Amino acid sequence: MDFSLTEQEKMLQQEAKEFARNVVMPLAAEIDRTNEFPFGLAQEMAHRGYRGLPFPCAYGGAGAGYLAYALALEQICYASMSVGAIMAVNTVPEEALFRFGTETQKQKLLTPLVQGEKLGCIAFTEAETGSDPSAITTTATPEGNFFVLNGEKHFVALAPGANLALVFARDSEKGLDAFIVDTSSPGYQVKELYDTVGLRGAGTSVVSLENVRVPRANLLGEKGRGFEVLLEAISLGRLGVAVESVGVGQAALDLSIEYARQRKAMGKPIADLSTIKWLLAEMATRVEAGRWLTYRTAFQRDRGASIRHDSSVAKLFTSQMVVEVTRMAMQVHGSYGTVKNMTVERLYRDAKVAEIYVGIAEIQRVLIANNLLK
Repeated sequence: MDFSLTEQEKMLQQEAKEFARNVVMPLAAEIDRTNEFPFGLAQEMAHRGYRGLPFPCAYGGAGAGYLAYALALEQICYASMSVGAIMAVNTVPEEALFRFGTETQKQKLLTPLVQGEKLGCIAFTEAETGSDPSAITTTATPEGNFFVLNGEKHFVALAPGANLALVFARDSEKGLDAFIVDTSSPGYQVKELYDTVGLRGAGTSVVSLENVRVPRANLLGEKGRGFEVLLEAISLGRLGVAVESVGVGQAALDLSIEYARQRKAMGKPIADLSTIKWLLAEMATRVEAGRWLTYRTAFQRDRGASIRHDSSVAKLFTSQMVVEVTRMAMQVHGSYGTVKNMTVERLYRDAKVAEIYVGIAEIQRVLIANNLLK
């Protein structure tokens, strides 16, 4: 891997940095406080082309690749992990359509997502499933030229703003199927917005499916092969969480450096204390290790390689890294780090969500080990 960025990648990174610092950051605390979905910022990211960065120009994308996507996403998550999640989660149904969709599906369903005309979400988790696809109870019953979906999905991020949902359901033969569902369909209802500890404002909700009629043309991939669609699409979701973790970790480190320089104890900046230096050095080392592990995963995707294993490794490491880094940032800030209007307190809460969503750390370890033992 060439560790140097191209001029195009540097320009994209800088543009995303300016957008994040000037537009997203001033709104981040309010988004967290209210837990309201930022429709305006979601649309602004669409206007800037951030919601279709990795995908080919033929479908309205930028054709910039997955590393470019990671570079831009990292900058946005530096300002707000919740806003970055809009970009990251939307990419999961895009990836599913790009990898498994027919040409007609790509033109009709992928293109408006990539161009930012529509926003996508993924509806997989149920009350009893967690990460176990065999426990899914949502059903898809054939009826003429349609499938009729019934069930309830939990922890659906972006639900209030999503126009299309990648929904997983079980057919009469007990196989798992993947569908692209228009969220304006009768019977599709966003029922409850979760009041989460972190990632607030990402619209994480309960979604009810009651006799939702989905055209057969919206079945994604082969009948009964929805698990393959899930594995491929969710690998990009894990890459997204890894990028989010790096962005939040870097923000926590920068805040800690600034605070350590300004805060004084016994007449000197606390940055002079060896204990504080130890924390800063440890934070910087972990963030940098997570960054290059994440970049490598994106690079592998750009090469056309599967990242099912690499994304689990990156997600496991970076999500644990960001929990530890934000904890250390709290230590640097002392009592002030626990105050609600301090940014580091929000980062600390967001970090814990990164360790849990899109597959908890324990599940990632199982997946990694199973791949090693094949």
